[in-house]
Amino acid sequence: MTYCVAARLDSGLVFLSDSRTNAGVDQISVFRKMTVFERPGDRVMVLMTSGNLAVSQAVLNALTRPQGDGGETIWNAPDMFEATRLIGAAVREVYRSEAHALHEQGVDFNVSMIFGGQIGTERCRLFQIYSAGNFIEAGQECPYFQIGEAKYGKPILDRVLRPDTSLDEAAKCALISMDSTLRSNISVGLPLDLLVYDCNALRVTHFASIDEHNEYFRMIRGTWGERLRQVFAEIPDPLWTNPDAPDSLVPPNRVHQPLRVEPDMASPASYPAPQALAEDPGKDQPN
Repeated sequence: MTYCVAARLDSGLVFLSDSRTNAGVDQISVFRKMTVFERPGDRVMVLMTSGNLAVSQAVLNALTRPQGDGGETIWNAPDMFEATRLIGAAVREVYRSEAHALHEQGVDFNVSMIFGGQIGTERCRLFQIYSAGNFIEAGQECPYFQIGEAKYGKPILDRVLRPDTSLDEAAKCALISMDSTLRSNISVGLPLDLLVYDCNALRVTHFASIDEHNEYFRMIRGTWGERLRQVFAEIPDPLWTNPDAPDSLVPPNRVHQPLRVEPDMASPASYPAPQALAEDPGKDQPN
């Protein structure tokens, strides 16, 4: 499995991916999920993949071949939308050639991708591509995408990321999101690839390969866990015995009763009398 996250911000783009793939608890390998297409001064594009590794690599291989009568490739696409369309076409090409054989072996055609970057003077753009080759684009309301094991790292992204978030803040947020995923799912693992792109730079601005010895990431992991425990300890315990308190868990303006299932009163003889049990606590007990 894998976890990848990317964000499109007013000031640029942030990409983060892990590198673990596994086909069982005893078949774990390292394959990098991030691929960079860079022609300095013209375009920078980043592709991250999740799903069946063989399918992902076949799609990457298809991208190196010209598509269509005009010899279209992502290297000569006029904008990010057209480059993304070509990736979707490559996904469908691989589906046509491989899906039937995979189905005969009981294997799903499973691939999802995040693709983002900038071409020329066009603004930075970010897309998520699905197994059918169709795609959506990140917007102001939701400036990030996740693929793979997304659920563990999503809460921090929802609380922090906004279009006006700085690139450094977004990179820190992505690393915390990854740390949450690493702690909760063994199918995601180090090392990580972190790429930060400044809008209009038309070259890779910052890149880091992060392993277990990276001091900044170790600081992130330790500090985030410690501060979470500190904030948790500072939150007051629930108030059960003072319903008139403004922050009571059981305020008096509503009924607080659980949904109960009533005993079957049609055959009361099937239930022992409570007083009988009290009078002879050893009854029916093994010797």
